[in-house]
Amino acid sequence: MNSSASQPDASTQWGEAQFWQWQGLQCHWQVLGEANAPALLLLHGFGTSSGHWRHTAAPLAAAGWRVYGLDLIGFGASSQPGLRRGRALDNRLWARQVQAFAAQVVQQPVVLVGHSLGGLVALSCGVFAPRWVRAVVAAPLADPSLLRAPRRPGRRAPWLRRLWRALVTLLCRLLPLELIVPLLARSPLLDLGIQLAYCSPVLGDHQLRRLIARPALRPTAVRSLRAMSTAMALRPWQATARALLPRLQQPLLLIWGAADRLVPLEVSDQCLALQPRAELAVLPRCGHCPHDEAADPFNQLLLHWLTRTFG
Repeated sequence: MNSSASQPDASTQWGEAQFWQWQGLQCHWQVLGEANAPALLLLHGFGTSSGHWRHTAAPLAAAGWRVYGLDLIGFGASSQPGLRRGRALDNRLWARQVQAFAAQVVQQPVVLVGHSLGGLVALSCGVFAPRWVRAVVAAPLADPSLLRAPRRPGRRAPWLRRLWRALVTLLCRLLPLELIVPLLARSPLLDLGIQLAYCSPVLGDHQLRRLIARPALRPTAVRSLRAMSTAMALRPWQATARALLPRLQQPLLLIWGAADRLVPLEVSDQCLALQPRAELAVLPRCGHCPHDEAADPFNQLLLHWLTRTFG
């Protein structure tokens, strides 16, 4: 096994777990459900893994779906690569990973259900690889571009682009992540950060804490975080949600927690303005992780939409 991959946490395994090699990287994934059922792929958010769908996979499988969960490159038990010329660790690479997974492992088009960053990856894959994506669910959709002015930025002069790239790269290299990341992963500050993503109390959920802390303590975690921070900051405009939403042709469902403090409900207005065919469902008294915090209402809502969409 590649040294930058690790064994997954058994406490958050909800299906049969395996590793798949892609572009020299180990990708952890798990699956639940009948082999001949239609495929649905769950994509986790930033800092988590496929284990975060611990309350979602079984109900979807029981309803007749073949449910897959994939750890994106840099997260969970998948490889955590660093900076490398020609490979930007951003939503474009993750979309290519998802496309390859659908083609090589699932071997059929999939419904993509993504949480936060996973929602952005699902949207990106739906636009860049439409033949492999039947529908997109973002719960919610997170991208800083949705908080900016609603117009396409003008093209910067080449010297300004080079300066911006140099400044971002330098800043990401200078940040003392080697000290910050292990400190946060081992301290109560991590618990406070997790709680910020939830409306209901989760401070005693040790399984949830392990799911987030364990990958962050791997020796390759810091280099991967630095690589993705740099790449996401330097993405071209065409790779942002603001540019991708109008291009999506597949059905789109947005699910938002009414009390989301990380990606406020108002962001959904921008999404609907950019993609009027999308549907929005809001879960009351719920924060940034509706699939985990309000699992039963979330699962019922998702299954109802899937039934309406695919019959």
